[in-house]
Amino acid sequence: MKNSQKVSITKNGPYLVSGNIPLSKEISTVGKSGEPEEWKKGKEYPAQESYALCRCGMSKNKPFCDGSHVKVNFNGKEIASKEEYLNQCGKISGPGVNLTDAQELCSAGRFCHLAGGTWNNVKNSNNLKSKKIAIQTACNCPSGRLIVWDKKTNKPIEIKFKPSIGLIEDPQAKASGPIWVRGRIELVSADGTSYEKRNRMTLCRCGNSQNKPFCDGSHISSRFNDGDEILKQSS
Repeated sequence: MKNSQKVSITKNGPYLVSGNIPLSKEISTVGKSGEPEEWKKGKEYPAQESYALCRCGMSKNKPFCDGSHVKVNFNGKEIASKEEYLNQCGKISGPGVNLTDAQELCSAGRFCHLAGGTWNNVKNSNNLKSKKIAIQTACNCPSGRLIVWDKKTNKPIEIKFKPSIGLIEDPQAKASGPIWVRGRIELVSADGTSYEKRNRMTLCRCGNSQNKPFCDGSHISSRFNDGDEILKQSS
């Protein structure tokens, strides 16, 4: 019998992934606007029933753990809120769609910068082009900080991800980004409690986030690099 699909956080150690969850690289690609506009799938890793992903950023076998967290005395204390998303977010009402925004979850993906920003496009969503951009940019937000909502049904407009994990590469920022957990995979804290199951969330893998276990964009300032060839080509 297969394990349930979940990511378990170990105390000052790796993420333990179980349940045969697919793992691949996900590349943030920049369009003519000069801003990230879409995702491109990169390397796909061989299927494994379970595996351990580095979260200290120091493994010599990235993305997998090699025990370096012990050598560097990694402090992986979880400090992020376990409040449900809807209790953390603010809300913007637009004429065509609504938007919720939980700023603490931002992983600096920058898809929200396109065409004047997601927020402005929500405010102008009586215009069909602005509405389309608002939906596109919010759906591309890997952390799920931003969610657009249908005004008539009051339901979220999201890509329905299958359970999978992506390792984000951000060539524009010349950095390897967070671990993108998709499809309502259970995330279990080191204390045994669970975070809210969400369609998308981003976990720190550089070791520097001040909102562990979630990414806060620190991989950009630290120029975290897991050795991916695409970052070598962009430098």
